[in-house]
Amino acid sequence: MRRDGRLGVGVIGAGRVGPVIGAALGGAGHAIVGITRGADEERAEAVLPGVPRFDALEVVRRSELVVIAVPHDELPGLVSGLAELGAWQAGQLVLHTDPAYGTGVLGPASARGSIPLAVHPAVTFTGTSMDLRQLAHAYAAVTAPAAVLPIAQALAVELGCEPVVVAEEARPAYAEALATATEFSRSIVRQSTDLLAGAGVPEPGRYLSALVHSAVDQALSDAGSGAPGALEP
Repeated sequence: MRRDGRLGVGVIGAGRVGPVIGAALGGAGHAIVGITRGADEERAEAVLPGVPRFDALEVVRRSELVVIAVPHDELPGLVSGLAELGAWQAGQLVLHTDPAYGTGVLGPASARGSIPLAVHPAVTFTGTSMDLRQLAHAYAAVTAPAAVLPIAQALAVELGCEPVVVAEEARPAYAEALATATEFSRSIVRQSTDLLAGAGVPEPGRYLSALVHSAVDQALSDAGSGAPGALEP
């Protein structure tokens, strides 16, 4: 770690999440030393302009903090594969962003002395700079061994989020809750816009916007207070 507490950060995963996390940490003063190549290089370059592209092994070699933002099914194999190559370093911070895993999935890295952290910002990423504004109003689930939990919390704050501790064994339930909220919302909106279109309402998405946002806000308020909600006064 640098004397001023700033880290050299490498990002594995150039999809919608990785570049945004890198940009947020860069905005907090950390040095982004590299990112892996991805299918959409143009989008990643727009979020992290000028950041060098490397393979995963080289990203790990150059980094004090490795951020892993890859699809759920790829994470275990990636971590264990890099361990077999001797990539992980003692004292290196390794942070993944998957909602369903805690730090257990990082076991092959921690077995070699790396420090495992799980930080999941509860936002729907678009892969653009718009996400940085979302992070500033979001919560993040953090999971880490007790001795290093403050590090995970501090990194969540540097992303712009308010950290909430989620226990290792609770991560699957946490992930299910988020998936239920997002998939149900998308499904209901699609169904409603289809019905409005069939009724001849132009631009049904825009027509529903105020109603859906106010209904969701009311539902969230009711969830916090225990009060029932209603469309009618």
